[in-house]
Amino acid sequence: MISPVVAGQVFLKPKRAQPFYGRHPWVFAGAIDRVEGDPADGAVVDVRSHVGSFVARGLFNSQSKIRVRLYSWDESADLDDAFFRSRLQRAIDLRHNVLKLNTSPDAAYRVCFSEADFLSGLVVDRYGDWAAVQFNALGLSERQEMIGKIIQDVLGVRGVYRKVEKGVGKLEGVKDVDGLLCGELPPPEIVVSENGIKFAINLVEGQKTGFFLDQRDNRATVAKFCGGKRVLDAFSYSGGFGLYAAKAGAAEVVCVDSSEGAVMLAMRNADLNRLPSMAFTKNDVFQELDSLVAAGRKFDVVVLDPPKFARDQHSLPQALRGYRRLVQQGLKLLDRDGVLVKCCCTGLVTMEMLEEVIAQTAVAEKRDFQFLDRRGPSADHPVSATCREGAYLKCIIGRVG
Repeated sequence: MISPVVAGQVFLKPKRAQPFYGRHPWVFAGAIDRVEGDPADGAVVDVRSHVGSFVARGLFNSQSKIRVRLYSWDESADLDDAFFRSRLQRAIDLRHNVLKLNTSPDAAYRVCFSEADFLSGLVVDRYGDWAAVQFNALGLSERQEMIGKIIQDVLGVRGVYRKVEKGVGKLEGVKDVDGLLCGELPPPEIVVSENGIKFAINLVEGQKTGFFLDQRDNRATVAKFCGGKRVLDAFSYSGGFGLYAAKAGAAEVVCVDSSEGAVMLAMRNADLNRLPSMAFTKNDVFQELDSLVAAGRKFDVVVLDPPKFARDQHSLPQALRGYRRLVQQGLKLLDRDGVLVKCCCTGLVTMEMLEEVIAQTAVAEKRDFQFLDRRGPSADHPVSATCREGAYLKCIIGRVG
């Protein structure tokens, strides 16, 4: 058997190997004692204990705080086409054979979710006949042509479009830009279906990989509270929660977003679903909520689904203040026995922290609050037991007295 090609050996400091024997995929610089050989960024390296025992195989990056991303704990494994094809096929099997998300040609779902699918730094979403991919690790970015062809082959899509996560260049040294990776360029509009609701996706200009697939199940759950109700969807983007509410028979749906492009997209989605009763406002969401409070407006359901507020520990206190202000505005806008839906995609904020923000704010506003449901993302965004840092999305539903 031909030995795998390895460019260097990374030796860990004493007593630092246990997490990696336990299959955590991130080796930070502080855990490393020395590097033998001269591995280029993106090269295959073996990680070894301080006494030289093999721990795992991964990809090296001197530009990142995550100095090595681990992919295999098998010393005979080569990180080649066959390896990545097998890993991607396993991820697809979960979505197709277990979750049954590929039941229609216009389905949309997450195909690969980075560490959760044992491919640290790789995110793949499917939108009908096209796939969107993010390379959030330099080692995978340097193998993107190979990976793109695998994605197109195993999914059978017409094209694979590359999207670049904001800030990944600074964190990882990735120099990619948005653009076609392989196959055909996607059209300006791809229409997908989610639980019977149509959404227009623009892969070229859309946020993230084009759509927030992680809220699929939460949108369906919240819709159950909306029949005959007045609903406010704040940070509405393409109108997800609002569309579900209108489809469920809400008496009124108001969507608010600061992006003109997002508002136009939400309006397009309302037309696609023949929901003319929805109202849309382009404004800074905090300012608009303040204006609604000042005008004495009341709603029965308020959905607060803001973007990430903190990317590091330094900005966490400010993020919590932002969430507290949002909850305060939401409580002021809710009528008696209304339903508050508070979402948070900041990974540094735990469910317990978000609950505490809501509890403290409810007390300050003299409103009773009952926690009805605590939720995470849809099942195509799993969490690996060995890298629970991937549990980022929180969704709390509660009744306000």
